[in-house]
Amino acid sequence: MINVNEYFEGAVKSLAYTTAQGRSTIGVIEPGEYEFGTSSHETMTVIEGALEALLPGATEWKTYTNGQVFEIEANTSFKVKTGVQSSYLCVYR
Repeated sequence: MINVNEYFEGAVKSLAYTTAQGRSTIGVIEPGEYEFGTSSHETMTVIEGALEALLPGATEWKTYTNGQVFEIEANTSFKVKTGVQSSYLCVYR
C-alpha cells in the first residue's frame, strides 16, 4: 500500500511504502526551511537538488547534494532548508 503524506501546507509531499526491509518515503521539498521530528532512526538520501541540514547537536548547517546521505536518531528533531525544489529518499529503521 502506498500512502500520501503532506506537510507544511503542501510544501513537502511524500509517498510512503513498506518493503521486506522496512518503511520508506520518497518525497519532494519546495524551497523553504522546515523542522521535522523523528520517532525512529532515519537515513535520508538526497536524490536531486540540495538540502541544508541542521542535525541534532550541530551548530552549523551542512549541505547535502545528489546521492549524499545523512542520518538522524530516533526521538529527536532536525531542520532542513533548500533554495531549490529537491527530492529525497528517507529510510526508517
